[in-house]
Amino acid sequence: MQLATPFTVIAVSVLVALISDGAASARDREVARQTSFGGSCISCELAGRNLSGARIAGANFSGADLTGANLRGARLHASNFTGADLTKADLSDAAMSGANFTGANLTGAKLRSTEVMGVSFTGATLSMADLSEAETSGAAFRKSVMIDADLRSATLKGANFEQADLSSADLSDAKASGANFSRARLTGANFQSAGLRGASFVRVEASGVSFRDAQMNGASLSFGEFASASFRSADLTGANLSNARFYRADFRGADLSRAGLTGADLSNATGLTQSQIDDACAGPATRLPRGLVGRTCTGFRYSSR
Repeated sequence: MQLATPFTVIAVSVLVALISDGAASARDREVARQTSFGGSCISCELAGRNLSGARIAGANFSGADLTGANLRGARLHASNFTGADLTKADLSDAAMSGANFTGANLTGAKLRSTEVMGVSFTGATLSMADLSEAETSGAAFRKSVMIDADLRSATLKGANFEQADLSSADLSDAKASGANFSRARLTGANFQSAGLRGASFVRVEASGVSFRDAQMNGASLSFGEFASASFRSADLTGANLSNARFYRADFRGADLSRAGLTGADLSNATGLTQSQIDDACAGPATRLPRGLVGRTCTGFRYSSR
C-alpha cells in the first residue's frame, strides 16, 4: 500500500471532514476561514461547500466537483484545478497566483474583484462568468470559451486570449493594454471605452463588435474581419489595420493618425472623411469609399476606385 506524505495526510484529514456524510448537519459544513489545504484531493466531491477564506497552496484538486462552492476571499496559490467543475462557484475577492484551471468548467462562476496573476484558464469554460473588476494581468485564457462573460472594468494587461471565444462578452472599460486577442472570436463583444493600447486583434472574427471610445493606440487589427463593427470616436493612432476588412464598419469621429491602412478594405465603411484618410498611411492596395483619396506616408496620393 502506498503511504501518503504527512503533507497529504494533513490535507486529506481536513477534507474528510468536508466530504463525510456522517452526522454533520448543513450548518456544520462551513470550514474555518483560515483553514489551509494542501496535498491531493483528486475528483473530490465538494459541491456547495463553504470554503470562504481558505488557503489552498500546492494542492491538487484536478477533476474535483466544486459546483456552487463558496470560495469568497480564498487564497489559491500554485494549485491544480485542471478539469475541475466550478460551475456557479463564488470566487469573488479571491487571490490566486500560479494556479492551473486548464479545461475547468467555470460557467456562471463569480470572480468579481478577484486577483488572478499568472493563472492558466487555457481551454476552460467561463461562459456567463463574472470577472468584472478582476485583476488578471498576465493570465492565459487561450482557447477558452467566454461567451457572455462579464469583464467590465477588469484589468487584463498582457493577458492571452488567443483563439478564445468571447462572443457577446462585455469588456467595456477594461484595461487590456498589450493583451493578445489574435484569432479570437469576438462576435458582438463590447469593448466600449476599453484601454487597448498595443493589443493584438490579428485575424479575429469581430463582426458587430463595439470599440466605441476605445483607446487603441498602436493596436494591430491586421487580417481581421470587422463587419458592422463600431470604431466611433476610437483612438486608432498608429494602429495597424493592414489587410483587414471593415464591411459597413462605423468610423465616425475615429482618430486614424498614422494608422496603417495598407491592403485594408474600407470600401463599404461608414463615417470616414477625407481628413481622416489624410492623417493615415494608405497604399495602392487600400480600398476606400468612393470619392476619398488615399496617400502613402511618403506623400504619394491616389484615387479610390
